[in-house]
Amino acid sequence: MTNLFRKKPINDPEEDHSLRRCLTASDLIFLGIGAIIGAGVFVLTGIAAATEAGPAITISYIICGFACLFSALAYAELAACIGGAGSAYTYSYVTFGELIAWIIGWVLLLEYTMGASTVAIGWSGYVIDLLKSLDVNLPEPLTKNPFDGGIINLPSVIIIVFLTSILCIGVKESARINNLIVSIKLLTIAVFIIVASQNVNPNNWNHFFPFGWKGVMNGAALVFFAYIGFDAVSTAAEETINPNRDLPIGIMTSLGICTVIYIIVSALLTGIVPYTELNVPSPVANALLQIGHPFAAGIIAAGAVAGLTTVILVMFFGLSRICLAISRDRLLPAKWGRVNMQTHTPIRIILSAGIVITLISGFVPMDKAAELVNMGTLLAFTLVSGGVILLRKTQPDLRRPFRLPWNPVVPTLGMIFCIYLMTHLAKITWISFTIWLIVGLVIYFSFGKKHSLLNNQTNH
Repeated sequence: MTNLFRKKPINDPEEDHSLRRCLTASDLIFLGIGAIIGAGVFVLTGIAAATEAGPAITISYIICGFACLFSALAYAELAACIGGAGSAYTYSYVTFGELIAWIIGWVLLLEYTMGASTVAIGWSGYVIDLLKSLDVNLPEPLTKNPFDGGIINLPSVIIIVFLTSILCIGVKESARINNLIVSIKLLTIAVFIIVASQNVNPNNWNHFFPFGWKGVMNGAALVFFAYIGFDAVSTAAEETINPNRDLPIGIMTSLGICTVIYIIVSALLTGIVPYTELNVPSPVANALLQIGHPFAAGIIAAGAVAGLTTVILVMFFGLSRICLAISRDRLLPAKWGRVNMQTHTPIRIILSAGIVITLISGFVPMDKAAELVNMGTLLAFTLVSGGVILLRKTQPDLRRPFRLPWNPVVPTLGMIFCIYLMTHLAKITWISFTIWLIVGLVIYFSFGKKHSLLNNQTNH
């Protein structure tokens, strides 16, 4: 059993560094914004306000922002001193050992796969509505999965195929496309803020806590899905020109910008229309229509398509890099993780992940996927925060280009916030998550443990 908890050395010389270092701090900031600003602004804000928190959804976002701040500081420290493409998987390998690393890696695969698939389905819904506004109607069987009476959700399949090809071409090319679309997305949000700020009705905030404090926390547990993207920045460690400096900048800056945007948008959204009218697939655009701004609503609908595109792109990117890190350690087949020497991208992993995401988004309903993704994210954040505390004790002399302040208070608060939010997730989410963990353990003990690079090195 000892080998199960053997820890991977920091900066392992056996690690393959054939990924190309080409990303700057600004690329990482846009990567983070691209992942964080999406479904949270354009979909979940209205739904969570209408069904869970009311106008107090603003408080829910503040709570999530603090929870993520503590975790982001932990990510920033470990990303700067450990690095690697595996994000929380790699950090857990160094601090807790192989078995815990596999568990968190398995959880991250669920998080990113289901997250990308869920957002792809949301993207499809916005595209279908946008086409309808232009009097273009797609055949209904091609817009719904078989469980909802259709044949295939074709728009979601098309966007995944497109992004798969982009990621295969190269990370710098992907970053350029992400930067462009994020700029459009931010301009779209600016249009909403300008229009909404001139149409606020304070009476809509009179019943600020209609569901009480429990509703605020339930809302926080739901909209936490909106924040999961910032950890994707850390998966770009091996492709960053100056990771020790730029990773903390990318993580913290993108989180800060996005938190401010979420708070402002949620406050304005519940201020321009009653919260009870926001339980619709496109609440932001719908709210602008209600106050008589159809042109601005059209801009928001187009911006939502752009915004959700970057979320899928960055989640897909993060998934491929985590798979790469796990396959390097032989916990997944080694051949799967080879990097193409021309494009400097793990093409086999990207294609394989693209097929899985395509099948899920095209043929499977995703009603409860957001909560399932939240569970995996909260567990990852908890372990990363605990990893900082443990590594400070076990390797106090390790060079840390970025050190989070007030250790161990900050990472402990991060763990407490995340565990508390986990307790507000639905029972079915816990059951589904437990089943996923059991499947992961079966795979580990039947394949990963036997082929593990670290264990084989130890045995020889």
